[in-house]
Amino acid sequence: MASSSSSPRTWRYRVFTSFHGPDVRKTFLSHLRKQFICNGTTMFDDQAIERGQTISPELTRGIRESRISIVVLSKNYASSSWCLDELLEILKCKEDIGQIVMTVFYGVDPSDVRKQTGDILKVFKKTCSGKTEEKRRRWSQALNDVGNIAGEHFLNWDNESKMMEKIARDISNKVNTTISRDFEDMVGVETHLEKIQSLLHLDNDDEAMIVGIYGPAGIGKTTIARALHSLLSDRFQLTCFMENLRGSYNSSLDEYGLKLQLQEQLLSKILNQTGMRVYNLSAIQGMLCDQKVLIILDDVDDLKQLEALANETKWFGPGSRVVVTTENQELLKQHDDIKNTYYVDFPTQKEARQIFCRYGFKQSTPQDGFENLSERVIKLCSKLPLGLSVMGLYLRKKTEDDWEDILHRLESSFDSVDRNIERVLRVGYDGLHEKDQLLFLLIAFFFNYKDDDHVKAMLADNNLNVRLGLKTLEYKSLIQRSSGGNIVMHKLLQQVGREAVQRQEPWKRQILIDAHEICNVLETDSGCANVMGISFNVSTIPNGVHISAKAFQNMRNLRFLSIYETRRDVNLRVNVPDDMDFPHRLRSLHWEVYPGKSLPSTFRPEYLVELNLQNNKLEKLWEGTQPLTNLNKLELCGSLRLKELPDLSSATNLKRLDLTGCWSLVEIPSSVGNLHKLEELEMNLCLQLQVVPTHFNLASLRSLRMLGCWELRKFPGISTNITSLVIGDAMLEEMLESIRLWSCLETLVVYGSVITHNFWAVTLIEKMGTDIERIPDCIKDLPALKSLYIGGCPKLFSLPELPGSLRRLTVETCESLKTVSFPIDSPIVSFSFPNCFELGEEARRVITQKAGQMIAYLPGREIPAEFVHRAIGDSLTIRSSFCSIFRICVVVSPKSEMKEEYVGLMCRKRINGCPIGDNLFKAQLRKLQAEHLFIFQFEFLEEDGWLEQDNEVLFKFTTSSEELDIIECGIQILTGETNRNISTYGSYESRSEQVSEYEDGYHSDKRLEFHEQKSLPGWGFCGIFHGFLRCFMV
Repeated sequence: MASSSSSPRTWRYRVFTSFHGPDVRKTFLSHLRKQFICNGTTMFDDQAIERGQTISPELTRGIRESRISIVVLSKNYASSSWCLDELLEILKCKEDIGQIVMTVFYGVDPSDVRKQTGDILKVFKKTCSGKTEEKRRRWSQALNDVGNIAGEHFLNWDNESKMMEKIARDISNKVNTTISRDFEDMVGVETHLEKIQSLLHLDNDDEAMIVGIYGPAGIGKTTIARALHSLLSDRFQLTCFMENLRGSYNSSLDEYGLKLQLQEQLLSKILNQTGMRVYNLSAIQGMLCDQKVLIILDDVDDLKQLEALANETKWFGPGSRVVVTTENQELLKQHDDIKNTYYVDFPTQKEARQIFCRYGFKQSTPQDGFENLSERVIKLCSKLPLGLSVMGLYLRKKTEDDWEDILHRLESSFDSVDRNIERVLRVGYDGLHEKDQLLFLLIAFFFNYKDDDHVKAMLADNNLNVRLGLKTLEYKSLIQRSSGGNIVMHKLLQQVGREAVQRQEPWKRQILIDAHEICNVLETDSGCANVMGISFNVSTIPNGVHISAKAFQNMRNLRFLSIYETRRDVNLRVNVPDDMDFPHRLRSLHWEVYPGKSLPSTFRPEYLVELNLQNNKLEKLWEGTQPLTNLNKLELCGSLRLKELPDLSSATNLKRLDLTGCWSLVEIPSSVGNLHKLEELEMNLCLQLQVVPTHFNLASLRSLRMLGCWELRKFPGISTNITSLVIGDAMLEEMLESIRLWSCLETLVVYGSVITHNFWAVTLIEKMGTDIERIPDCIKDLPALKSLYIGGCPKLFSLPELPGSLRRLTVETCESLKTVSFPIDSPIVSFSFPNCFELGEEARRVITQKAGQMIAYLPGREIPAEFVHRAIGDSLTIRSSFCSIFRICVVVSPKSEMKEEYVGLMCRKRINGCPIGDNLFKAQLRKLQAEHLFIFQFEFLEEDGWLEQDNEVLFKFTTSSEELDIIECGIQILTGETNRNISTYGSYESRSEQVSEYEDGYHSDKRLEFHEQKSLPGWGFCGIFHGFLRCFMV
């Protein structure tokens, strides 16, 4: 697929409406606007524009930036010079820029509009009075022209709502037949899209569907899927493009953990929530079962991926569509709910010629003299689009003789089609400068999906111009960019890199990737000085690896060493001798499950930028002091046997140190307190840790996490620049003298001693440490604190006065807590007290009253009296009101002892049966021991039509698990008086700030996101702790 020369226009709005306000604004137009909202159609809003004698520049821009103009021709339309001037501009845009014009004849006959007769004539004459003859003539011609445009005639419909549905549907169809400017220049893409849309049956909103797209690698499936996503997104409430799923099942996680991980990735994308965690495979169904969604699952290569992400159509709401792209047609056949599939065939000869010429000549046809040569290239590429693009870019601006030589070399090899494609793609690699070839290979095996800065840091000591090299590779279509800007290399091009390495003579290879060859090299000392990188998947060596003491002795230029497992095998053995001669110039060492008790005595990390030894069997790293000037990251997560850290005083550029799960570590060396560029320090679950440096007085340190350091009794002095702190309650008393100094602290997490977390069938944290009975009063002196979490403190009786800056307060499973001192004019927007059953009446009343301007979550089984609209069960319907602000209260109850740590709670709304916007809110609720109340405030936007007469609003509440029931729900409609009362309680003064001013809060009709702090999931040691603690940092 390739480019054309067109330069498509960017439309800011889908629709501009031209109308006479008094005739239709409060009737026809308001209902049409609601229909557009249901369909996700954006409409230019002119209500803020002051009307005058001539149309304003804003209105002119609105017309010109709209894809479609609808002219609503009513009885008094021609009475307004404003409307007639709008019409002139609309028809000019129709002529000049191809704007689509649609008409609605509302109470007038089209012939009266064309000829200016009847009622139209009367008002038109009056409007023309005093105007020039030229003006009258232009207006008359415009009315004649617009009257000739076929449209909807109001008198032909006996049901106005049906007419509006048709108009909205017609607009959606017209808009969505216009492909995005990013894809409309791709040769053949429109034909593919038309055929796929016919399989999607987009007019059927009664059921969800899953459709498969299959074809060979490099044929353009991903490009077509992206174009489809761009084309159809406006028709759906939520959309998600899950790219590059291939290989997502090659991991050390178990099958259940992998499926959970995939669900987390999809829900994080589609709900726009970073770091989202799920704990059961019903999460997607629970959150999306009544949402109309469009999901693209790209490059699926394992049926288990589909089982995790789209196992059944009932997971998704009516009208939803899931599109799966894959090379494997059999995989689509094995899925019970995939009925329709589409094969992406090779382009026609004409299309292949256009694709090649776009890249080779920047036009649709060959240059003179290159016609026959172009046909030979197309034949060599077997019309594969990826091959055509790579060859086109490679041959561009070369002479005919150069073409002839290159084609002769390629044509002289008689090979299979697959091998022929590989040879064609190899042309792009072969045409690179030697240094760019090396960069290509390094990306293929070490830096795929990394960012530019990472690559530059790793190659800082190499004679490569990384910035220029990346530009070259991107220009030649050998790398692309992900949606996040990272480097991406197509798997076929990675295979080109693999083949390029294998073609090299063994003693000339700079990168080793074949596991059996690497095993042989490491066991027989046959490595050589050329080797720059080793990527070793030890899972493919069933009999284990016995590395020789001198394995690396001759590899003096080795920079990148990655030894990893794609599947966890406890019987897998990698034997490393204690006297192994380690390579001295490594920039990156990533060795999972390192088997030795310490790194060899010859280990010299002088050039290391990253050292990642997670899940190892080390008891110590090395003896003495090592040169660590270049070290940026030290990852030791899951080093369960590590008893000591070395002197790190020379690691002057270290930014991140992760010691999570170093169970046996007793002491942090004093040298860590002098790492003046350290930004993140992770010491979670260092269960035996007793000694830390007296001072972590590092101005650079922003994040310190010390959860589960139960033996640590002396809290270190830390910099006043700290912004995020996670500690256990055993340290709280020790930090009393320091707390008031942390003027930059934004997040404080205090975890108690009774919360248990299980994985690997082992309870990691049981009843240990001391139970704190109070939070220090000086916490009110933290001016920047926005988020405070306190959990698992059974003896905590009260909370002192809290800082006025606090936005989020969570107190979990503190069974004795009774009183809370809220700051005056508190800006708190999230107030959560799960399983705090002794909470006093005074505190409960303040919390529930102040929930008029925040989220509240606390134990309770009775909806407060002020919620006068009530319903038993999970839904509630109310009629329209002149007030658009109200509070919602939901009672949730566990059916029995809950097994799931967290359960999702969602609310969606419909007006007159039409879904409006996204979820009203989504919440992840902690495992409950009894009934709880969830309270929040909501405000309708004007365009929802809430203030109009005869509207019926339905609120529907759902949970993601059968373990949690919705018992009752209630609504309080807020008048001006009740709203003022809610804002003022007891000695609290009325707040001047409105809900919309809350930072990180919610306002108007925006989706409310609420997440309790989450516990440890059940897989992968390092990922568990990091995912767990990310939940506190939101």
